[in-house]
Amino acid sequence: MSSQPGLNRRALIRSSMVATAAGVVGLGGANAASGATARRSPTVPAQARARRAAAEPRIYTTEEWGAQAPTQDIVVLDRVPTYIVVHHTADPGNSEDYSLEHAMEICRSIQSAHIARGFGDSGQQFTNSRGGYALEGRHQSLGVVQGGTQHVQGAHVADHNSETIGIENEGIYVDVDVPQALWDSLVDLVAWIATQYDRPVADIMGHRDFNSTECPGTVLYGRLQELRDAVADAMGVARVPAPEVWPLLRPNAVGPQVRAAQYLLRAKGFTGVGTTGVLDAATKRAVVRLTETHRIERHSCSATYHSAVDETGYLGSDIWPLITPTGRPGENEDVAAAVETMRRAGARTPAAAGAFTLSDWKRLLA
Repeated sequence: MSSQPGLNRRALIRSSMVATAAGVVGLGGANAASGATARRSPTVPAQARARRAAAEPRIYTTEEWGAQAPTQDIVVLDRVPTYIVVHHTADPGNSEDYSLEHAMEICRSIQSAHIARGFGDSGQQFTNSRGGYALEGRHQSLGVVQGGTQHVQGAHVADHNSETIGIENEGIYVDVDVPQALWDSLVDLVAWIATQYDRPVADIMGHRDFNSTECPGTVLYGRLQELRDAVADAMGVARVPAPEVWPLLRPNAVGPQVRAAQYLLRAKGFTGVGTTGVLDAATKRAVVRLTETHRIERHSCSATYHSAVDETGYLGSDIWPLITPTGRPGENEDVAAAVETMRRAGARTPAAAGAFTLSDWKRLLA
């Protein structure tokens, strides 16, 4: 095992930054993800802060880590991605081998697993090791990002691969934090991608902002706003408020959010669901049935862990929009009960009476 590096190597060799026009205006016309907040990122006044070009970190290529040839053609889209998505690999766990050799081994393992699953190559565009090494994932990703005008379509976020660029972070971060070296490397990598594609920091998201999944782990997901702030600082742009997000409910979860979901499922015709406040077998069956009815693709997370661990019945970002009506809650008894459940739990309710929006529901269920 090699010792864990301390200071980020790339932080010591940053090149001088080139000032450009300020602002964080989003590009392109890609549809907003169902799980991510539908919004336009705020524009930073020109006089507020000068935007800088984040330096390109050292990224090891597919050739350097010994990738096998893809088994399918690599799809390159003539537009930039909208979202930069953070994942965790989960497998092989939180290794204490922080070496470059280990990082390359992880890349080979992921690629082999993904080819076996029919992805044709590594699903993610980049991999970030616990030792702080950044590596190219899917073939051509590095060169295409360097060009700044196209997007290598991956296989890491179900139903949103054409609009997302993904970074797999080695490890599992459900209840432990990431190593400092990984964190520093992630900041550098995301800042460079955002610079190349002129993406606003508000569009840095986690996998669970799109699909009902544990990824990227509760701890790492909980630091995404810190990541947005760090990237904003690296790019010389203004920090932005945290986005509104949907909660993730797992089987056997307990609480007012679960009870509200049960009322909302009943409003959708799942009358066999009780309102116990426990995500029990009946509630799980209703969630599964809902995903089947709406043909929600099972998330294709790049983490090999998620091919073996059952996340069936998770209620998250791709399910909530199906059960939260954009109308007056009082028009349906069960919907009104869902709102009242959250109100009694101390949740914020819309200041003005009238039809609820998805943003209203996110604030209510937060």
